Amino acid sequence: MATLTIEELAEALQPGQAIAGLDLGTKTIGLAMSDLGRRFATPRPVIKRVKFTKDAEVLLAFAEKEKIAAFIIGLPMNMDGSAGPRVQATRAFVRSMAEKTDIPFVFWDERLSTVAAERALLEMDVSRAKRAERIDSAAASFILQGALDRLSSLAAMSRFDD
Repeated sequence: MATLTIEELAEALQPGQAIAGLDLGTKTIGLAMSDLGRRFATPRPVIKRVKFTKDAEVLLAFAEKEKIAAFIIGLPMNMDGSAGPRVQATRAFVRSMAEKTDIPFVFWDERLSTVAAERALLEMDVSRAKRAERIDSAAASFILQGALDRLSSLAAMSRFDD
C-alpha cells in the first residue's frame, strides 16, 4: 500500500491513530507528529540523513515506537505547479520506502511550507542558529497540519452526507 490520496486515507484511518508529517530535504528529514485525535501537528527532532537504508531504519523505528498509521510527505512542487528534480527525488524515496513498510504515504503539496515555518520561527524570535536546526521540523508541522485540517473537513463533510 505505497501511496494513498488524502480522501483514501480519511476512509482507511481508525479513530485514535496518529500520523506523521515529513519534510524531505537533502541533509535532513523534518518530522512532525499528530496527536491521537489528529487535530494538532507537533514538530519532532529532525532526522539527519546518512544514506537511504539508515534513514529508512530511523524513520521506521520512530513509526513503530509512536504507532504511526500513515506518513504525509511534502511534495516540493514549483510555484508554477510543475514538478522539478526534488519532486522526483521525493517520489523515489516513497517508492523505496514502500518496499520496506506497509505504512501508507500521502503526497501533500508543500509550496510555501518552509516560508511559513520560517515566518513563524521569526515571530517567536528564534535565533538564526536555532531556526536552522528547527526549520525542517517546523515545515513538516505545516505540511502535517494542512493534511490534518483537510482530514477534519472530509470527516465533517461525511457526517453532513449521512
